[in-house]
Amino acid sequence: MTTNTRVRPDMPPREVRIPAPDGGRLWAERNGTGSPVVLLHGAGMDSRLWDAIVPELARHHDVIRYDARGLGRSTPPDKPFSDVEDLRAVLDHFGLRRAALVGLSMGGETALDFALAHPERVTALALIGASVSGHVWPQSLELSAYAAARRERATATLAELELAIWAAMGRTAPGGELIETMVASNAEQRVVSEEHCVVSTGRDAEPHLADIAAPTLVVHGEHDHPEIAVIAERLVADIPRACGETIPDADHYLPLRTPERLTKLLLSHLP
Repeated sequence: MTTNTRVRPDMPPREVRIPAPDGGRLWAERNGTGSPVVLLHGAGMDSRLWDAIVPELARHHDVIRYDARGLGRSTPPDKPFSDVEDLRAVLDHFGLRRAALVGLSMGGETALDFALAHPERVTALALIGASVSGHVWPQSLELSAYAAARRERATATLAELELAIWAAMGRTAPGGELIETMVASNAEQRVVSEEHCVVSTGRDAEPHLADIAAPTLVVHGEHDHPEIAVIAERLVADIPRACGETIPDADHYLPLRTPERLTKLLLSHLP
């Protein structure tokens, strides 16, 4: 069942559970009115990442956020699935022919892959601390340990490394408690989800960035992992209609570290 009914700004958010393409349910929330925007969180997180962004964004837009497969309140996968197909299922459920996509980290990667596979359905992109399918990350001791923890399902170690590498500003910085809570609650689920996730576009995005037609905003935090800045530079250089912003006082969890600044950038960019 699909619905394209708009939600009035004075109405509470509506929660739904959307059938996923290969079984299970995706938790989603819709809030606000205006042109549609879909928010996609990163790996090891859930849609609480956007808690400080949604209220103001929903005053101007029809905002949809959802928990990726196996994370947050969405059911875990038991067979191969595609994040790109899950995103399409979300759009179809809400009867949205086109929408702007705002994605952080893994969510940015999904947004890019979707824009290459379904360019006619994307009005704009906002890529925040985004990863890109096909990008070769440089070797380092910390990233090798991170990959090993994921591979070995060492969830406690994985959660510690997630915070050390990606939430470098620590617990006392804005959003610190919520970041720790999200990472801890999703550490076990993420390894199951990542083991079942497959790429469905048939190609890596990085060599095809010039094919992205949507106007694109690229944002990263000054205290994010250095390779994120490298990726951001590549995105701005290779996507034809891209512009970039670096935000001080933010690491990888930028929507919780500097929500006001990010919201202002999004409202200026989104159609």
